Amino acid sequence: MNTLIARGNAVFAFAFSAISALSIACFLSTCMITYQTDVIIKPDKVVIKRVNGPPGASDTEKVDLAFMKFGLDVDFTDLFNWNTKMLFVYLMAEYQTETNVLSQVVIWDKKVMRGDDAHIQLENMNTKYYFIDDGMGLRGNKNVTLLLQWNIIPNIGTLPVISGNSQQLTFPTEYVR
Repeated sequence: MNTLIARGNAVFAFAFSAISALSIACFLSTCMITYQTDVIIKPDKVVIKRVNGPPGASDTEKVDLAFMKFGLDVDFTDLFNWNTKMLFVYLMAEYQTETNVLSQVVIWDKKVMRGDDAHIQLENMNTKYYFIDDGMGLRGNKNVTLLLQWNIIPNIGTLPVISGNSQQLTFPTEYVR
C-alpha cells in the first residue's frame, strides 16, 4: 500500500495541485488590468498604382496597390508587468468597397519584447507589407481607417487583442505611373 510508486504519485499530485493553484492566483492578479495607451497615427503621402493581378490571374486582371508613408508615436512602457512576456503590435487598414463589406489589411507590424525600448516613434515610415485591394476599391476611397492594435502575450492567461486610436483618411482619385 505504501509502495514507492504510491508515494511518488502522492507527491506528484500534490505538486501539480499546488502549481495549478499558484498559476490561477497569478493569472487573477493581472486579469483586470486594462492594457490601453495613447496612440498617435500620422498618415502621410499616399499614392495608388494599377498593377497586374496576383500570379496565376489572367493578364487582363488588374488590382490597386497603395504605397503609403506614415508616422507613429506610442509608448507601451506602462503595459509591461510581471505577466507580460511580449507585445505584438500591428497597424491595420480597414475599408469598404462595392464588392467587400469589410477589408482589413495589415501594413506594418513589430514585436516588442520585455526589456526592449517600448516607446515606438516612427516618422516617414514605409509600409512593411503590400497594401493590395482585390479590385479597384482603393482609388478615391473616402473611408480608409488606420487602426493600431496589439496582442498581449502573457506568461499565464488569456491573449487579449487591444485596439488603440484610429485615423481616418481619404485615398487619392488618380493613379500614378
